Amino acid sequence: MKQVTAQAVLEQLRQIDESDRIEAKRASAIGESLLETVCAFANEPGLGGGWLLLGVVKASDTPGDYRVTGVADPDKLLGDLHSQCAGVFNVPVRIQARAETVDEGTVILVEVPEVDPASRPIYFANKPLPRSAWRRGPSGDYRCNQDDLAELYQGRSSQSFDATIVSDASLDDIDPDAIEYYRDARRAVNPTAEELSFSDDELLEALGAVARKSGQSRPTVAGVLLFGRRGALRRLFPANRVDYVRIPGKEWIEDPHNRFTTLDLRDTLPRLIQRSTAAVLDDLPRAFRLPEGEIRRGEKTVLPTKVVREAVVNAVMHRNYQRQQPIQLLRYSNRLEVQNPGYSLKALENLGEPGSQWRNPVIASVLHEMGLAETKGSGIRVMRRLMEEAGLSPPSFDSDRHNDQFSATYLFHHFLGEADIEWLGRFRHLGLGEDEQRALIFIRETGRITNSDYRDLNRVDTLAASQRLIHLRDLMLIDQVPRGAATYYVPGKELSGLSNGEEGILFSGLSQESEALSQESEALSQESEALSQESGGGASEQTYREQLLAELPDELRSELERIGQRSRDPQQIPRLIQALCALRPYGASELAVLLKRRRDYLHRQHIAPLLAENLVRYRFPGEPNRPDQAYMATKEQE
Repeated sequence: MKQVTAQAVLEQLRQIDESDRIEAKRASAIGESLLETVCAFANEPGLGGGWLLLGVVKASDTPGDYRVTGVADPDKLLGDLHSQCAGVFNVPVRIQARAETVDEGTVILVEVPEVDPASRPIYFANKPLPRSAWRRGPSGDYRCNQDDLAELYQGRSSQSFDATIVSDASLDDIDPDAIEYYRDARRAVNPTAEELSFSDDELLEALGAVARKSGQSRPTVAGVLLFGRRGALRRLFPANRVDYVRIPGKEWIEDPHNRFTTLDLRDTLPRLIQRSTAAVLDDLPRAFRLPEGEIRRGEKTVLPTKVVREAVVNAVMHRNYQRQQPIQLLRYSNRLEVQNPGYSLKALENLGEPGSQWRNPVIASVLHEMGLAETKGSGIRVMRRLMEEAGLSPPSFDSDRHNDQFSATYLFHHFLGEADIEWLGRFRHLGLGEDEQRALIFIRETGRITNSDYRDLNRVDTLAASQRLIHLRDLMLIDQVPRGAATYYVPGKELSGLSNGEEGILFSGLSQESEALSQESEALSQESEALSQESGGGASEQTYREQLLAELPDELRSELERIGQRSRDPQQIPRLIQALCALRPYGASELAVLLKRRRDYLHRQHIAPLLAENLVRYRFPGEPNRPDQAYMATKEQE
């Protein structure tokens, strides 16, 4: 294989700005921050390791503006780095590192491998767990909490989670009707299947639905989910449900009482798939057609039936059942979004290619035998083909490893129809390519677009998608928020019609209410950020802090007035964050001013762990990196 060079890694960093797999550091010496990144790259499941560029810094806030500062003594730095990586962690991390000349400066390129699951977690040997272990997220490195450790330790087991025994379950929790349901479905697929002659007990054991412990047969996770009684499902897996949410417009509405309706579906997985698919299909818009030579018109749903079923099956089969969170089917007026806990074990760019990576092999095998799921990795390819045949845009997918979430978007929209061409005519003078026009239609319908969305729409690679999105950004058609590994793009001034006097052009994906809220929050965030960066804690910052303090109850205000730069109580800062966020949503900049901490430090050390432990939550849960993001206390904390 061709060797990756420091120049190539730097060029990629400049093209896509920041990346969860690339980290640039000045690194004049081996400091704690550098080793934390090594630990995070080595630990993160599914990331494939990462690259460190030492002697390179972010020169400004301009996307892609990285400058080579160079390394003064590369031989010493290389020696220290290899020594530290071999001795400072509980398990040696075998990095590959070398010095190269780039832009007339010497940089060090470090390749950090993802360690074998049996070796995880990697952590600093002289510090206690869990906070001595690090993981990699879209905002950089973050300390592990107990949930992170549990996930990392799970990888040491050769047994999948769905094959583990449920401690509180017994054979009485298995529903004989569910077993018969399997037999009927299996018989329809293969009437001569050998297992159809087994007794119920033999069948359950053959399918991995039960396992033996101390000489007794006990239900596994897969056994309860596939064959459990309804009471057992609710008792043992309360979040194993599908929420079908019907939203009248194109945006998520904050008021749950008046703006959308929800249907909560609970059942064994095979029946849950069928019920969920039927709920969506019954509710989708229908297109009427009169085939040539026929006198009676027919109708079909705007999304092909097989696409809807595959979308539901994928969510059920690949979700992370260790997460207590339901699958959501969000039916907007112009699209269907499917969201499930559990990031994709297969890289997004490889979706649709032959071969599957199973998170739940026992469940996947049973669903396959019942004719509900394919296991060859062809499901997404089939969906893309069916959407294309229907004249629809291809589905787009997003995998968020940090939040352990996967989502798929299926537009009802027929791309580049007559109305679209007329709308795109406003931008004819810009000479946009067809793939860029597709991106504009997509963002008009959904309100945002990511690099992954662009790749799905146009079947291009990451760098090509990044270059074209940056081109659209430079034309002020879209805005980039934020600049980082989790970058996404929202409508810019030109696209929303706020420039060139075209005030009559309305961007269909934004409501005036949400736009005003975004502008207000962003202005507040920018004001706070500017004040917090002034040197020496000047008068402007102090005035702003006094304004924030004046809003607070006396007791809380008094404690914040006494707070110093260091706290002897490690729980003081987390407790104060929770208390503040129980009053109203607070942005990170506001919290930083009130708590006299740097914003990046506060987020890394305190806010991120609170989010992971569900002690605070995002104000905008679907968009964790939007610039006006704020934090609220969870219901338990309020």
